[in-house]
Amino acid sequence: MTKETATPGGAGTLLQLLRDGVPRTRSELAAVTGLARSTVTARVDALLASGLIGPSGEAVSTGGRPPTTFAFNPAARATLAADLGATHARIAVTDLAGAVLAEHRADLDIALGPVPILDWVVEHGLELLARTGRGPADLLGVGIGLPGPVEHSTGRAVNPPIMPGWDGFDVPGHVGDRLPGRVLVDNDVNIMALGEHYTQWRDAGHLLFVKAATGIGCGIIADGQVFRGAQGAAGDMGHIQVTASGDTPCRCGNTGCLEAVASGAAIATRLATEGFDTHTALDVVELARAGSVEALRHIRQAGRDIGEVLAAAVNLFNPSIIVIGGSLALAGDHLLAGVREVIYQRSLPLATQHLRIAQSKTGERAGAIGAGIMVINDGLSAGRVDALVSGGG
Repeated sequence: MTKETATPGGAGTLLQLLRDGVPRTRSELAAVTGLARSTVTARVDALLASGLIGPSGEAVSTGGRPPTTFAFNPAARATLAADLGATHARIAVTDLAGAVLAEHRADLDIALGPVPILDWVVEHGLELLARTGRGPADLLGVGIGLPGPVEHSTGRAVNPPIMPGWDGFDVPGHVGDRLPGRVLVDNDVNIMALGEHYTQWRDAGHLLFVKAATGIGCGIIADGQVFRGAQGAAGDMGHIQVTASGDTPCRCGNTGCLEAVASGAAIATRLATEGFDTHTALDVVELARAGSVEALRHIRQAGRDIGEVLAAAVNLFNPSIIVIGGSLALAGDHLLAGVREVIYQRSLPLATQHLRIAQSKTGERAGAIGAGIMVINDGLSAGRVDALVSGGG
């Protein structure tokens, strides 16, 4: 994945200052950047022509004609964001501030394969764009989250255990043939972490987002950015062995994995052997909400098992906040209570001194919002903006 180099003091650099939404005059921009007033004027004019900024009124005059202020224009472009889970899909159109303009959710089996799933994203994405009064030409790019390991640099899934036919498939190429703009692909938990961080915890530099659903995964935010590791496999906590797991087989081929004992699918299977009609994580949640003691007991233990892995992560990574999301978190405080119980017991006091452990506030929209933010952060980077205003894309 190529990345344009930013021009020092270029239009892209100015836009980074204006993305906070605060209106500024040319003089204020010159003072902050140290650039000559003539240079700032040229950069502002280029950004105005692109539509990425617009005039936002006049500043208070200190004598003479009041100077014009300029601010970021989130309506200049749009993103198409898709969060694809094992059995569901959520797509959204967002503006350049990450606000959802339209969205659509559907039950969709990822095992149908890449072509029908991605064609569904394109078809319904175009319908959503039309609903917002936009068209393909307005797209900054497309962001897609997949429920399996993804090599972010190529946008291809790598040996995904629940995604037959997806291994090595050129997702950016397939979607890019049908829609303009760059197509970015990441693991679904990474985009959920990005969405939760952007909307709720932007001041937290180090965050762990745990998705406890059909499977278990973790998205890592380090220094405010998604941390993917060398090949994009960082955060795959569902396949770390836990002491309570014994020799329970896991879908990855190993035994004793966290996901094999603490995921929604694992709990549903366990409850089914106890006589309950449970097949999915949502069945478990429904049972727990109905007050089933057995379901609540299994969810609390799942929280303890997840907490065992997270306790080691807290000592290694020292996050400021851990956010628990996914369908199992919808069952109430029992999962969270189990997580807290073990983390505060096993992690170092210094690492937990200011640690917060909270339930996701963004809920089911976190992934779609995060996929949009992934596109925005890429498309509005200083280098990309320099290329855009110069006519290079």
